[in-house]
Amino acid sequence: MTARLRPMHQRVRRHLWPPRSGSPHSVPKARSTLRPTVLVFARQPVIGTVKTRLAADIGRVEALRFYRATLAGLLRRLASDRTWRTMLAVTPDHACRAMARTFRVPVMPQGAGDLGMRMRRAAGRQPGPALIVGSDVPDLEASHVRAALAALRRHDFVFGPAADGGYWLAGFGNRRPAGPAMLNVRWSTSAALADSVRSAGPRARVHVLADVLADVDDGGGYVRHLALHSCRHQRGRRAGSAT
Repeated sequence: MTARLRPMHQRVRRHLWPPRSGSPHSVPKARSTLRPTVLVFARQPVIGTVKTRLAADIGRVEALRFYRATLAGLLRRLASDRTWRTMLAVTPDHACRAMARTFRVPVMPQGAGDLGMRMRRAAGRQPGPALIVGSDVPDLEASHVRAALAALRRHDFVFGPAADGGYWLAGFGNRRPAGPAMLNVRWSTSAALADSVRSAGPRARVHVLADVLADVDDGGGYVRHLALHSCRHQRGRRAGSAT
């Protein structure tokens, strides 16, 4: 088993920043290669290139600030749990080194192709089960990842449904998706989840999580996000005062 996995590690290592030797994310023994990997798919935060629909409503500077803060917060929450490895999968590819310096986690390029092809490639490069999550879902917590990993022990694919018909998480029990899985999907439409489930094939064991989360794509979503978190903050303060 070790002899079979070594070439894969060597191929992956050429695409990671910073170098993994001596880091807590390194995988020196075959036993630890089965540890799951959580890949956060992200775009380099550059003004005018991220959250363009949101930027049209709230301005490019505020949209950039929101995206950076959401991504940084997500990485902090996920990387604090060593049950899995947390990595960034970045586009464009040349931004890997800059993103590694900024966010202090291992980084790999997404590469070419549509979202399905990039997800298949990223999952296939991991030595064990892989979860792929979006970078713009503010309510995504480590508990959601734990639930997905538990489901992935009994299923080939796991999805976290989004409110708009897409999804905020895709889990791969087999790190090399076979056949047409994740291909021929109508991305950025309300059919994305249904297409992805269908692409897995009739024999695949597919599980859809119960929690429906939303990304923040426009001004309406931004306002709802701020209102929700303001209510949570106020409830937390009242609970603290009561004790």
